[in-house]
Amino acid sequence: MLIDVHAHLDDEAFDADRDEVIQKIKEAGMIVVNAGSDLKTSEFSVEMAQKYDFIYVCVGVHPHEAAKAPEDYLETLRQMAKYEKVVAMGEIGLDYYYDFCDKDTQKKVFAEQLALAKELDLPVVVHDREAHQDTLKILQESGVKKGLMHCYSGSYELAGEFMKLGFYFSFGGTITFKNAKRPKEVVSKLPLDKILLETDCPYLTPEPYRGKRNDPTKVEIIAQALANLRGISKEEVENTTTANAQRLFKFAKPI
Repeated sequence: MLIDVHAHLDDEAFDADRDEVIQKIKEAGMIVVNAGSDLKTSEFSVEMAQKYDFIYVCVGVHPHEAAKAPEDYLETLRQMAKYEKVVAMGEIGLDYYYDFCDKDTQKKVFAEQLALAKELDLPVVVHDREAHQDTLKILQESGVKKGLMHCYSGSYELAGEFMKLGFYFSFGGTITFKNAKRPKEVVSKLPLDKILLETDCPYLTPEPYRGKRNDPTKVEIIAQALANLRGISKEEVENTTTANAQRLFKFAKPI
């Protein structure tokens, strides 16, 4: 079994054929963790998980949306998180690449959601783009001891600091890109029992489909790319990454 630990099936890119895409996922025998990016998409994700037994959910406010979070957003997330198929708080974190939200607001909303995750004993799924040191500092201060660095783009040395906090790392289509030297280097060195697979669909479509819409079934391409980079079988990648996901997210239904 393959698990896509980070998808956005709620995205408008799937509005025209979402049911068909979900049927493909079912036929592939996969599990998908759909990540919310604000209250609306988190709620949509919960509704999908209620309808399909192979879809699980992260709920949270993405750094791009931090300035738009209503005053009572934490209570809304707290109520959503009571549903057993909510497996993490996410996608939360910091993004200094884009200027959609000021850094102070991003930090505040990130820290607040980390505190909620700790209160609820949930792992966190962290978005970190060009904000490595601030992300690490806030995580260290939060006391959160379990989580996932989604679409990890930092160095191998920095990964060691995140591992001290009990974090895993997920990799997607970038490890199939010809010029993506750092992700390939890092995913080749990290302990295999700390690695998960993701698509981040509809984004970051792996080669040879780059430029087209991504979907969770393409996680198989990523699994093969990881196997090639590490010189191991695809079966070992599947077995290990599935076990890693089960250990982190503690899915409601045993895998």
